[in-house]
Amino acid sequence: MIEKTKEKKEAIKLRKKGLSYREILEKVPVAKSTLSLWLRSVGLSKRQKQRLTKKKLAAALRGAMRRKTQRIDITKEIKEKARQEIGKISNRELWLIGTALYWAEGAKEKEHGHLVVLGNSDPYLANLFIKWLIKLCKIPKENIHFRIYLHDSAEKRLPEVRKYWSEITGFPIENFQKVSWKKHKINTKRKNIGESYHGLLEISVRRSINLNRKITGWIEGICKNCRVV
Repeated sequence: MIEKTKEKKEAIKLRKKGLSYREILEKVPVAKSTLSLWLRSVGLSKRQKQRLTKKKLAAALRGAMRRKTQRIDITKEIKEKARQEIGKISNRELWLIGTALYWAEGAKEKEHGHLVVLGNSDPYLANLFIKWLIKLCKIPKENIHFRIYLHDSAEKRLPEVRKYWSEITGFPIENFQKVSWKKHKINTKRKNIGESYHGLLEISVRRSINLNRKITGWIEGICKNCRVV
């Protein structure tokens, strides 16, 4: 320990200046356990403690930012690989995708009959369903109707919301005149609020009772051929 006297004095001097253990170890090359033993009785002023606290917070923030960047990079890599795995989608595959989509999200066929209706806030899902209706079910565009469901707290943003869904779907803005208002709850836990909130878009098809019955048959066919019934 005698030969370390110089290093110990230097370490204590640096600590009294408010340097962190890491900063001291960069200047005094000793084991961290030795440094801890040397400095355990060295007190720090309030200002020095504040400096160390700020440095710890800054280091934690840098670490969090690095981890966030890593997560973003990993997510981007995984998604890009997954997109490539999908490849080109045939009409049959699109037909099955649309059927499964309606099975999950659409209004089901009733004994007395029910129109084809699907509502969702996901713009990609809405566009996929519209493409499925037009391309696979041969539904004329004029038979496709829309209704927006919006919380009344977003009433002032209605023109913006109509424009949003018009641009998303490629249908004229005049097709989005129907709106149903939902009561806004003050203590809501919804996260889809603010500028990114565009409500829910309901897509319905005129004269589609028999199409809904046919979709039910397609769903039953999927169940049978997947041996889940």
